[in-house]
Amino acid sequence: MKGYWIAQVDVTNPEQYGEYTARAPAVFAQYGGRLLARGGRAQALEGRSTPQRSVVIEFASYEQALACYHSPEYQHAAQHRQGAAIVEVIVVEGLGTVEGMV
Repeated sequence: MKGYWIAQVDVTNPEQYGEYTARAPAVFAQYGGRLLARGGRAQALEGRSTPQRSVVIEFASYEQALACYHSPEYQHAAQHRQGAAIVEVIVVEGLGTVEGMV
């Protein structure tokens, strides 16, 4: 089953955060990640207020999504994000099938 990164981001230092966004996509691609959403319009309908950026990345599997996050390459890129944004990242496993779902 596929794996997904879901990130909520509030950028506090755009210049420094730009260093992260210049590096991270290459790592996602290295691990087979595909950006499905990155910024763009968003509206909070329940829960916390809308973050500045919402990011969704699809991977071939949950394990691949975790491997990307924990990789030395991503951790190096993520150092450029530290102190430049308030970030929440979760990895979720996708559904194998949607048949029978309501």
